[in-house]
Amino acid sequence: MNRTDLAQKYIEIWNERDAGRRRAAIDVVLTEDSVYSDPDWEAVEGRDGIDTMIGRAREKFGDLAFSLGEVINEHHDLMLFTWHLGQPGEPPVATGYDVVRFEKGAIRRIDGFFV
Repeated sequence: MNRTDLAQKYIEIWNERDAGRRRAAIDVVLTEDSVYSDPDWEAVEGRDGIDTMIGRAREKFGDLAFSLGEVINEHHDLMLFTWHLGQPGEPPVATGYDVVRFEKGAIRRIDGFFV
């Protein structure tokens, strides 16, 4: 799986409402020691922590869905891309940027920024 595919699969994790399917995807896309942070979450560590955090966030989002925006740039083991949150076919209610670090064919770290 190439890095853009991994970024897309990562976005799909945020949209997955079924806990079992979400966890199975997390186990494929994220390293065991992965770390997530954004303005709302300082540092969530490990697959279990990230899974719990996304599950809680998913409850708040209701019918809103994430979509991958533009891959702005990538170099070495890093990628910068945009994302959107909203109802499909409507203007997004939130947008942001993620900086993702890859390691051994998976995502090791995600640092999110809201616009």
